Amino acid sequence: MEIFDDLEAEYDRLDGIFATLSDEQWARPSAAEGWSNIDVLLHLAQSEETVAATVKGDVTRERGAMTVDEAMDFWVRAERAGPEVVYPRWQAARRISVQVLRTADPAKASPWASAPLRPATMATTRLAEHWAHALDITGPLDIPYPDTDRLRHIARLGHRTLPYAFQLAGEEPVPIRAELTGPEGTSWQFGPEDAADVISGPLGAFCRVGAQRLKPEDSGLTTSGPHAATALRLLRNYAA
Repeated sequence: MEIFDDLEAEYDRLDGIFATLSDEQWARPSAAEGWSNIDVLLHLAQSEETVAATVKGDVTRERGAMTVDEAMDFWVRAERAGPEVVYPRWQAARRISVQVLRTADPAKASPWASAPLRPATMATTRLAEHWAHALDITGPLDIPYPDTDRLRHIARLGHRTLPYAFQLAGEEPVPIRAELTGPEGTSWQFGPEDAADVISGPLGAFCRVGAQRLKPEDSGLTTSGPHAATALRLLRNYAA
């Protein structure tokens, strides 16, 4: 499926960037609060290992009463190491996770943070997380990380999970349409054509707002209808 190819392409692009970083760059603070750049990569490695184990039905990490964010931070702190350990760990984990997702039963959902996910949706979450955390690393280091049309997968994920986002906020979900333009000029539309509420603008900005890497008011996205601004504020590409 297309998502698996695009996920692997994003991994390859990141691998090319990671291969150029020095120990000093890895040790610098990332844009993810409390984590260095190598901490971010460790988190991604741990997540990829969890994906593979979960889809295969193996025993995975248990977070107990911790929130998702608390558990992620706990596991990073417990396994911190240098780039000579973490980088090859991530390389191995990302290869295995893609292989497992490609060969898994496409109709079978596996347990994940907030709800069971099928392999294609799981792959989309991996793309969303790697892209967002890549911004956390490349931004502070002033490394170019241009948007690609692969972001359409992330935008679709964010749009599809808007009902979940409304429910988390204790609000009634409403139909929302997104009309987005990719970096190559391609148009992407999600949601009913007759929706009264519309979000429009750059694909990358929509994804950044959903990843909480950009405030809605700074995004350049426009909203029309009584609920579109609320939808943009609640937009998320990740589970609570």
